[in-house]
This record gives sequence, C-alpha cells and structure tokens, in this order.
Amino acid sequence: MKLTSNSFADGQAIPGEFAFCIPADTGHVCLGGNRNPQLAWTGAPAGTRSFVLICHDPDVPSRGDDVNQEGRSVPADLPRVDFFHWVLVDLSADINEIAAGSFSSEVTPAGKPGPQAALGSRQGINDYTAWFAADEAMRGDYHGYDGPCPPWNDTLVHHYVFTLFALDLERCPVEGCFGGTEVRAAIAGHVLAEARLTGLYSLNPAVKV
Repeated sequence: MKLTSNSFADGQAIPGEFAFCIPADTGHVCLGGNRNPQLAWTGAPAGTRSFVLICHDPDVPSRGDDVNQEGRSVPADLPRVDFFHWVLVDLSADINEIAAGSFSSEVTPAGKPGPQAALGSRQGINDYTAWFAADEAMRGDYHGYDGPCPPWNDTLVHHYVFTLFALDLERCPVEGCFGGTEVRAAIAGHVLAEARLTGLYSLNPAVKV
C-alpha cells in the first residue's frame, strides 16, 4: 500500500496553507491556512473493510519550560513525545483519496465539531484539545485536522507523520470522545497493511527545513 500527496512530497516541507501557524512579519507567528492536505492511496490489500488515518508529530517537547519563551530555545536533545494532529476513522474501503481542504479549511477557535465528519467517517479529538485547555478564548474539543504549530524557538525540525491503516473491520471499535492513543489500541490485531507519508515543518527562522 502506498500513500502520496500533491500538497507536499515525502520528507519535504509542508506549505503554510496546511499549517495551524506560519511565521509572522511582526512578532513570531500568526495563523496559517490550516487546510488538510490532499492524500491519495493505492494498493490496499484484499479484505480491507475500512481505513484509519492518523497524523502525529513525534517531536513535541516533553517539558514546556522553554517553549515559546523569549531569549530561550528548546534544545534538540530534549526527550520528545507524540502529539496527535488528526485522528480519522471509518473511511470506507472504496475511498482512495481525500481532497485538500475537505476536512479543514481554517483555524476554528474552540475546535471543529465531531465526531461525525465528511465521507461518512468519524474524527477523534487532536491534542490541541489539551494544549488550549487553559486558554479562555481557544479551549474546547478539537476534532479532526489541525496542522503544524511547533514552538517558534525549537531547535529541532518537526516531523508530521501521516499513517494510513487498512483494517479488516468495517467500523473502528471506539466510541464517544476518542483520540489517537485509543484508536491505536483499538485497531491492534486488525491492521492488514499500513503506509506512511512524512512532512517537515519549523517556525524557527534559525532552523532550515
């Protein structure tokens, strides 16, 4: 099975139109287009009954002491953790493409609704839900896709891994408010094939992508 995109090439930079934040002319960052990228896939195995798509960033700082702090930087050797940007389940087995902007086309304060989504699918919450929990203007349940916004002072380039799973299940066995961790656990033992596509992003002008 192969996963591709005409929005960015594997191992290359993700354009700002697909990011939550972009570099600003004044200050550090401003809001980006936050469109979901185009994705297409081929070679799903016989017996595929549905697809799951997960996008995660494995390069998020494990501690926030230095994150977005003036005069400081996030060291590259700091231990990193996963941050989920998109958790999409119940894509029909006869679907082989997601159009750019069809699931997300802008930043939505307090998050997009869910779990019901386009193409008969369901979307879990992403990790902006926890990130904005203490922000009066932004807190809420962030369903669906919300793009890159790494710390503007991080010395490490962030990787955004889109993983498509072909399942032997018609419906992913998760209910209610679910995220990437719950979906990974639920599909264990039901994955017939998987394919990955990785994009790069940084908001630090001193870091080359």
